[in-house]
Amino acid sequence: MPLNIPILLTWLRVALIPLMVGVFYLPDAWLPLQDKGITSAGIFIVAAITDWFDGFLARRWNETSAFGAFLDPVADKLIVAGALLVLVEFHNLNAIIAFIIIGREITISALREWMAQLGASKSVAVSSIGKIKTVAQMVAIPMVLFNGTLLGVIDTRVWGEWMLAVAAVLTVWSMFYYLRKAWPLIKETSGHLH
Repeated sequence: MPLNIPILLTWLRVALIPLMVGVFYLPDAWLPLQDKGITSAGIFIVAAITDWFDGFLARRWNETSAFGAFLDPVADKLIVAGALLVLVEFHNLNAIIAFIIIGREITISALREWMAQLGASKSVAVSSIGKIKTVAQMVAIPMVLFNGTLLGVIDTRVWGEWMLAVAAVLTVWSMFYYLRKAWPLIKETSGHLH
């Protein structure tokens, strides 16, 4: 396993997941609910910044690796899933939206793995819809975690929930986009599946 700064940043992101989730399980006497939201939103934002930064450094320093290419999206999916499950647990998010987003991630990850085995991973490369969906999620999740008023005027929960609904729609859209791209190969190989 290669160890360089981009991969260490990705591991840092993985390490932040239990922190972000664990904050909510601290006794209220230690940290009131509002402060738990602010703290977990801050942790999520730090994780999102490391996501951008590790990719930037890996490309800049030419330190991309197969392991980094595997670990980076896994870390992203874990932190998003962790945040969504915490939001459902503490009644700040509808479970249906969490299920749509997490279900899509599992489906597309499985599709990408299968396509890679067939040597056709290029046909399910990240699309612009997928990138917009990711940005919507990464902005919406800390807003719902924060669950308060920002700058005295922005109700982060309302805005965050709207953006997560948009992310859920984009999630389904991008899933069908990837499945449509992969469909010719699915049809071609379905005769060989048992």
